[in-house]
Amino acid sequence: MRGNEDMKYNTIPHTDLQVSEYCLGTMTFGEQTPEDEAHKQLDYAIEQGINFVDTAEMYSFPGRAETQGSTERFIGNWLTKTKNRNRIILATKIAGPNRHLDHIRNPLDFSKKSLTEALENSLKRLQTDYVDLYQLHWPERKTNFFGQLNFTIREDQWKDNFAEVLSHLEDFVKEGKVRYVGVSNENPWGLMRFLEESRNGKIRIATLQNAFNLLNRTDQIGLVEILHHEQVGYLAYSPLGFGQLTGKYLNGNKPEGCRHTLFPYQNRYFKPQGYLAAQKYAALAEKHGIKLSDMALAFVRQQPFVTSTILGAKTLDQLQENIDSLHTVLSDEILSEIEAIHTEVPNPAP
Repeated sequence: MRGNEDMKYNTIPHTDLQVSEYCLGTMTFGEQTPEDEAHKQLDYAIEQGINFVDTAEMYSFPGRAETQGSTERFIGNWLTKTKNRNRIILATKIAGPNRHLDHIRNPLDFSKKSLTEALENSLKRLQTDYVDLYQLHWPERKTNFFGQLNFTIREDQWKDNFAEVLSHLEDFVKEGKVRYVGVSNENPWGLMRFLEESRNGKIRIATLQNAFNLLNRTDQIGLVEILHHEQVGYLAYSPLGFGQLTGKYLNGNKPEGCRHTLFPYQNRYFKPQGYLAAQKYAALAEKHGIKLSDMALAFVRQQPFVTSTILGAKTLDQLQENIDSLHTVLSDEILSEIEAIHTEVPNPAP
């Protein structure tokens, strides 16, 4: 199969995983994307040089009992059909506590029992003996993630168990079921606590998967320094801000069948300041004769701390369009104008 000559590859620090700079995100598989279309996306991604696929036990999105695990099953069926397991770096995640996801497991924690059950079920659905990267989808403790504002902790029954969780994960590595481990939706304190335990002999966290885009650059405030000095791979999800950074929702538009139209309660990127910033970025892209989505994806891809950018597409056409953004390289002039907008409307969708 032909590759994409513009696709580059980055090594996740402290691993032997060399991942494509674009990763195929799969959370639409099973809800918005039927299985045949999902398999076409996987085929096309491989053809274009993407060797990195990310999923999670809770998918498809939004998490529902009726569709939970469907994404991993679609991928597993594709792997069995195509015999492509050795061509991809496969990542999945265990869900942490969430009152809306009790259908997955009860309790939703990172105990040895829960971790083992979650991993075994994921391996079964994925029809593979191992995953290359196993991630904690969000923390057990009360903390600020998923765009909470004015967050304050008053009490938390959680007890520090970073070392214990890492010991459980290391057991999976020793068993050959997991190659490396990572975290997602984690903050600076949590990441440093995990890394602190690695200095005491525990397995090392290899990656951090967080939201990062033109509307949400909060990780540049506290996490980027950690990524640099501690050499942790950064996997950026939601580079298009749930479609807000395609421009299709501007001017009051609500396209039929699109994510925010279907799930309006998922409004992280759809508040007044988010629309304002998106409008400004759309005008900037138009000024330079490029598509807003291309500019948004190129901005994330060109950040020196980003190891791989996770693309999530409902259709094959959308995926093709997203991968084509590899041809877009932002000049210093455009980057400077982006910074001017960011200064005017900073992080409207944290």
